[in-house]
Amino acid sequence: MDVAAIEKAPEIYRKSIVWDGHSCMPIMANQDLSAVERHRRAGASFVSLNVGMDFNPLAQCIRVIAGFRDWIAKNSDRYLLAGTVEDVKRAKREGKLAIAFDLEGSAMLEDDLAMLGLFRDLGVRQIHLAYNLNNSIASGCHDQDRGLTALGRAVVREINRVGMLMDCSHTGRKTSLEIMEISSKPVIFSHSNPLALREHVRNITDEQIDRCAETGGVIGICGIGPFLGNNDIRTETVIRHIDYVAQRVGAQHIGLGLDYVFHPEIDDLPADQDADKWWPRALGYGSTNGAMQIVPPEQLPAIAEGLVKRGYAEADIAGILGGNFIRAAERTWIA
Repeated sequence: MDVAAIEKAPEIYRKSIVWDGHSCMPIMANQDLSAVERHRRAGASFVSLNVGMDFNPLAQCIRVIAGFRDWIAKNSDRYLLAGTVEDVKRAKREGKLAIAFDLEGSAMLEDDLAMLGLFRDLGVRQIHLAYNLNNSIASGCHDQDRGLTALGRAVVREINRVGMLMDCSHTGRKTSLEIMEISSKPVIFSHSNPLALREHVRNITDEQIDRCAETGGVIGICGIGPFLGNNDIRTETVIRHIDYVAQRVGAQHIGLGLDYVFHPEIDDLPADQDADKWWPRALGYGSTNGAMQIVPPEQLPAIAEGLVKRGYAEADIAGILGGNFIRAAERTWIA
């Protein structure tokens, strides 16, 4: 790779819409989101923020969404709530960070399909059906994988209808394949890595990668150290995971979902929940040879440079940085 090509990396990054498919703020009412400025300063144009998991009851999720929306509205000089792809493109033009919300699980629907349209109207643009453990709709990746329930099949169709990205991260493998068979829209893994490179139940098989691509979907490479390697968040390791998916299904099916946890010092797990139940220490959560490492937003430009050095075409780099998620959202989101 010649020096001139490497020097093009900042320009490619500057021109691209940079989309982070999933990051985490504390799931708490009236939360200060100031730390997400790190995404904007790093040149990101969009980030999806988690507003609830399967252990968060409906009332808490609504309070969290209310607080996030209020904070974004009060800081509209730098941020905007994205309801459409055009909103994301406008944020890029104006130097702002577009933010939308995602749900990690579906217990907060309380088995009511009508809740999906409400969450969509409140800013949720992405949802997966189970967070690690089973619920009444789907199976999680840390549980006995029974597949979708009858209600779960109806939920997938309703997600397609109301216009949210159907996300299979944290979902059981059989369950994810059933979702991808039923869905009429692109299905994504917002933050998941190939199992072939790192043996971990949170990572996804070649079959899952193939079926995702067949839907027109995107695999967002996750920045969690134990899912990349032995708590390894080096840029070269991220690129290795990107390479694997690109060689298998093409660069047009790859994105980035850092899963960066802002404020890990804040314990936002409900008091009646056991952390080891949801994140078993035996699987590397919490601590792996020290604190669990996560690729930070500030590393995004280095990933672009790494792709240039690896010889990726400019169009493919722009797609991986955000264009591929934009394509999936254009086929999915309904304002």
